Amino acid sequence: MDSQTLLLLAPIAGVVALAYAFVTAGWIGKQDAGNTEMKTIAAKIQEGAMAFLAAEYKVLGLFVLVVAGVLVGLNVSTGKGSPLIGLAFVVGALCSALAGFAGMKVATQANVRTAAAARTGLPPALTVAFRGGAVMGMSVVGLALLGLGVLFFVFNGQFGAFENVEGQARSSGGALYDVVNLLAGFSMGGSSIALFARVGGGIYTKAADVGADLVGKVEAGIPEDHPLNPATIADNVGDNVGDVAGMGADLFESYVASIVGAMMLGAVAAGGRLELVLLPLVIAAVGIIISVIATFFVKTKEGGNPQHALDGGSFGAAGVMLVLSYFIIDYFLGMAKTGGHPVALDLEGGKKTLETLDLLIAMAGGLGAGVAIGLITGYYCSKYKPPVTSIVEQSMTGPATNIIAGIGVGFRSTALPIVIICAAIFLANQYAGLYGVALAGLGMLSTTGIQLAVDAYGPISDNAGGIAEMASLPPEVRHRTDNLDAVGNTTAAIGKGFAIGSAALAALSLFAAYRSTINMPMYLTDPPVLIGLLVGGMLPFLFSAMAMKAVGDAAMDMIQEVRRQFREIKALRPALELVKAAEDEERALTDEEKETVLEAAKETDVARCVAISTQASIKRMMAPGLLALAAPVIMGFWSPKALGGLLAGTLVAGVMLALFMSNAGGAWDNAKKQVEEQKKDFDAKVNTGKGSERHKAAVIGDTVGDPFKDTAGPSLNILIKVMTIVAVVIAPFII
Repeated sequence: MDSQTLLLLAPIAGVVALAYAFVTAGWIGKQDAGNTEMKTIAAKIQEGAMAFLAAEYKVLGLFVLVVAGVLVGLNVSTGKGSPLIGLAFVVGALCSALAGFAGMKVATQANVRTAAAARTGLPPALTVAFRGGAVMGMSVVGLALLGLGVLFFVFNGQFGAFENVEGQARSSGGALYDVVNLLAGFSMGGSSIALFARVGGGIYTKAADVGADLVGKVEAGIPEDHPLNPATIADNVGDNVGDVAGMGADLFESYVASIVGAMMLGAVAAGGRLELVLLPLVIAAVGIIISVIATFFVKTKEGGNPQHALDGGSFGAAGVMLVLSYFIIDYFLGMAKTGGHPVALDLEGGKKTLETLDLLIAMAGGLGAGVAIGLITGYYCSKYKPPVTSIVEQSMTGPATNIIAGIGVGFRSTALPIVIICAAIFLANQYAGLYGVALAGLGMLSTTGIQLAVDAYGPISDNAGGIAEMASLPPEVRHRTDNLDAVGNTTAAIGKGFAIGSAALAALSLFAAYRSTINMPMYLTDPPVLIGLLVGGMLPFLFSAMAMKAVGDAAMDMIQEVRRQFREIKALRPALELVKAAEDEERALTDEEKETVLEAAKETDVARCVAISTQASIKRMMAPGLLALAAPVIMGFWSPKALGGLLAGTLVAGVMLALFMSNAGGAWDNAKKQVEEQKKDFDAKVNTGKGSERHKAAVIGDTVGDPFKDTAGPSLNILIKVMTIVAVVIAPFII
């Protein structure tokens, strides 16, 4: 099989993924959407979500055009590169935006259909929710590989990179490196959209969530997602814009950065080898096919544990991927040997001819590290595990001890993942140098299609529970959706663990590509390097502070609005008291009481709450995003060495802070849910469940953790890669 044919595997696999997404979206659209009330609620959620996306993309569209123009201008004026990088940037941004749009469109259809399916049982509800997430997953990997494959093919036509099977290093004017370097523009485009989508979506969802929880659950004492709470629709919209579109864009750029990082190192390793450049694309292509097949095995029985079904699909796909990777790697290295040019790398112990097991061990190390980080994250964030239970116990004495316990769990949760990431880096470097490290990062994300399907399943299930509550469906329906949602919290935390771990490895490989471009030694004793290191270590904290402040400011607006409506809308007060009394007595509302509550709920100004979240997120997402893009440019044009230090400092501080925030937030969230599952002991006249002081403390802890895990934390892994890919793109202009 020649190189041109191998390259076509990437766009072909991309088309397969998109075809799967299209067919699955059609299947979801044909499922029962429930009664009129459910359809009305779902329509409001979808309308709010798409309105936010339209407003966000309008701003980002202008940003993309400006940056593309700057990139073209730099390349033309200096003559150090090709203006085609502007095209790559636009295509990367467009693919990321399309993936987010497609995923969110289907997620807002799947939510109500999951609730409707939950009326008949858990298995059909799981199927609808998971397949809704699968549309997001396959849209991301499909558009990523289709974009990369087509651009590589087009750029090769311009540079003739395939004329020499072995490729050439940049130092000899190699066309292969020039082609791959242009793909960094594609990665930068996806990363830029991801950063703003993650920050903007996170601000939106947490402003609504905090407002809904603090005023509704703590102050008014009504259940979560209750129709009397005017912020409930905005909260459900936020699940989609933050955890579906935001997470989709996040993993899009993680996936692309891992592939591009490996390709760039392959273009300079061993004198520049085409085999090492094509290998990441083919591995990613095979990973798509495995992910598609694995989706058909995610099933459960009534009364079963959805976690086992989801784990079986994602971990099973990872195992199959590892086995097939042996044959893929063996084929490429065998092709090199047959041509009389075996691949040899310069390692610390001297020159080493690569064997199949060398690259397989490196990839297995990354894949194993991803699974291990996911399991550790699951341990720290799952209900009834010691870390979460410790937070529940500390909640007995109030919100202060709850918050102290959550912070402690978050800090402790960083230790093992960091050790595992270090072990993966050491193992990969020992066997295959920095190219092996890049391959380890790709190994973590080789089955991103199903990983993201599992991740996006969470917010769909959460929305389904909200719709069930707002539509006053029978208690068993909410019980099933809560079962799905609780698992979704853990899968979301695991997905964030994968994203953070892969960010560390992808950033390291891109950092190596930056270093090879500037070709300068960097030592800690050099003042510019040390300055860059300190500033880089500070940036994740400043970035997180900006994101947290944005959530706090937006949440204040939301809280004041919900309080205003509770105070000024006359029909709400008696309805709120009625619901609170029923909650205290642990009884269901009568049909007459339900009718009273639903009539009162119609008086709420839902649109005003949606508008508050939308305006706040669009306005406040710009500053953190521009900080991430401007910092490497400013530092790089001052000193290339300082930029190297900046990247190293951001990598170290960013990875640990991201792990801390994501895991602490996940633990706080499930601690709240664990408390809510406690039953009242009427004989002892003690309430430790909903409505109790312990519950209020747990809700406050969860409120603190929300922007940790859904805004600042997951945005940090994008920050790390955005800064690194920007450094790679501007490197030719600062040396």
